[in-house]
Amino acid sequence: MRRKKKSDIHIVENHEDETDALIDEVLKELREEDGVQEEIDEQVRKHRKSQKTKRIIAAVLIVVVVVAMVLVINLRTYTTSRVSTTYEINAEGNVSYLEFGNGVLKYSKDGIALVNRKGDEEWNQPYQIKNPIVNTWQDEAVVVADKGGNTIMVMDKKGLKGEMQTALPVERVSVSSQGIVCAVLTTNTSPKLVCYDAEGNVLVELTTSLSGTGYPMDVSLSEDGKMLLVSYLSVQKGQILTKVVYYSFDGTKEKSQDYEVTSDEYPGVVAASAYYMDADTSAVVTDNSLLIYKGAEKPKLSKNITISKKIKSAFHSDKYIGLVLKNEGKGGYELCLYNKSGKKILSEDFTGDYANVKISGSQVLMYDGKKCSVYTRNGIHKYQGEVDDVILEIFPTFGVNKYIVMSANGMEVVRFVK
Repeated sequence: MRRKKKSDIHIVENHEDETDALIDEVLKELREEDGVQEEIDEQVRKHRKSQKTKRIIAAVLIVVVVVAMVLVINLRTYTTSRVSTTYEINAEGNVSYLEFGNGVLKYSKDGIALVNRKGDEEWNQPYQIKNPIVNTWQDEAVVVADKGGNTIMVMDKKGLKGEMQTALPVERVSVSSQGIVCAVLTTNTSPKLVCYDAEGNVLVELTTSLSGTGYPMDVSLSEDGKMLLVSYLSVQKGQILTKVVYYSFDGTKEKSQDYEVTSDEYPGVVAASAYYMDADTSAVVTDNSLLIYKGAEKPKLSKNITISKKIKSAFHSDKYIGLVLKNEGKGGYELCLYNKSGKKILSEDFTGDYANVKISGSQVLMYDGKKCSVYTRNGIHKYQGEVDDVILEIFPTFGVNKYIVMSANGMEVVRFVK
């Protein structure tokens, strides 16, 4: 029987692997080495800081590019307009438009409607008024009256709020935010001032006289309807005289028997425009000055600004007072804008005649026929040119260089382009 050979396999005992031992030794030495962990942490911090710096630089570059684009868009003067959208509006006969809230009022002798910026009617109020005149309190209330007639109607954003019939013909009207109305009514002798609530109830009646108070050139109700500003024109000793009078209808305030709380006289001038801007600020424009009054309960003259040039037209918003002045000698006009404190914030010369001048937001829009010119409150001449149709109303809308133009063809969204 053949004997088996011994195997060459050598069995090794279960000793610790030399490689693992070496690793453990290295790790042990690293742990014992002073400052190694701190150095690793420092490298991590530097890396994170580097990444953060790169992100900040990228963000700054993006902001710089965006600002540059905005400046390029806003600082140049555009000369061409392009119609981007047209909305058809049913407008028969002689229709007028007036910016109101987020839309526009469309009115004629047959009725008044509020149209949104998509050309859709929010409400429509029919009536029969031969000669409609409209006054608004910012974006809260609107009154339409029949000049020379006896009908007055009050609306707000939701539609009809009240209606009244006057015993005397209406000459002019003013409305407060709540729908209180002051009407200047014509008589055979002197006009009468009558205030109504929105339901048509008479609140206050004031009599005027040409030899006493004078003729009411303009009237304006305060926001809450408790104060009334009137600019009177009278003649005393052969000289014209403007009286600026404030009436208070709040029974808790001290006042004279005829509600008068403030009365100032300005000899030799005519004040055809007087209005409230907010609860505390009101203004009067004479033929050679701008008067700014402050005070909610007993207004006092805050600023008397002398205007050395001839005033061609005056306009205002709840934030700004605008004047177009005639430049004698060199020709053309000066466009001026004042804030509620009486500080002049805009003065720009321009040429051309514009029958319509208005403020919408922070922009002054001048237009006549198809011609249009737009300035920002910062003095940037944004547009100078024509549009496709005769402008009945214009105001900025959402988007870059976008405006809504009301014309006989309806509502158009136009963009100003180079």
